[in-house]
Amino acid sequence: MGMAIDLNSDLGESFGAWTMGDDAAILKLVSSANVACGFHAGSPAGLLSTLRLAKQSGVSIGAHVSYPDLVGFGRRNMDVASDELTADVIYQMGALQGLAQAAGTEVRYVKPHGALYNTIAHDERQALAVIDAILAINPRLPLVGLAGSRVLELAQEKGLRTISEAFADRAYYADGTLVSRREAGAVLHDAQLVAKRMLQLITEGGVTSIDGSFTAIKAESICVHGDSPGAIEMAYQIRKLLEEQGITVRPFAEP
Repeated sequence: MGMAIDLNSDLGESFGAWTMGDDAAILKLVSSANVACGFHAGSPAGLLSTLRLAKQSGVSIGAHVSYPDLVGFGRRNMDVASDELTADVIYQMGALQGLAQAAGTEVRYVKPHGALYNTIAHDERQALAVIDAILAINPRLPLVGLAGSRVLELAQEKGLRTISEAFADRAYYADGTLVSRREAGAVLHDAQLVAKRMLQLITEGGVTSIDGSFTAIKAESICVHGDSPGAIEMAYQIRKLLEEQGITVRPFAEP
């Protein structure tokens, strides 16, 4: 078989009258959609609409769980007690699964959002709280996490399938961690350059880090942030280049 990769995006993040990204457009380009669950973004009617569009597009659905942080868009660190965090994640997964069922689809994986995603990459206590939530709902659901992070090891030890992820529009340090958004050059905007980096990721097993050295990254899924300026063009250029090179874009969890 030829090479293949999953292309995912964070969707369902509009809230009432406030629009975030263009879900309909990006769903034509990605293979998996990380759909907000109401804790960092997303209103019920908007989430249902996005889920219906994903169903129509044949895109796999994941629960994009978060800290309870609407004001901060889920990007503020929180020291949440383990039992509370587990319950929060269970609640979000259950809510999205109910909406997904109404849309004729289902939740097929879990990907934490923002500060929660970054925290559990290295914080064992919070990582285990999230893992316990998935195990309580459906131990067959894969967990998506940062390639090379500790949470993936912990999840595998608990019997969960894991999916390692790379970010198309983010710069990396030489050790494989993401450059902080507070630093210059952390977010990439040139769609054609980003596409070439993702081709390098797949064919060479890594990317050029912010200091110019080659950094090995093993990834099974690539994320394009749906709320980033130029996200549609970026996803288009990535998919176009990969398919030109004979690389198939397909979900790791079939819808």
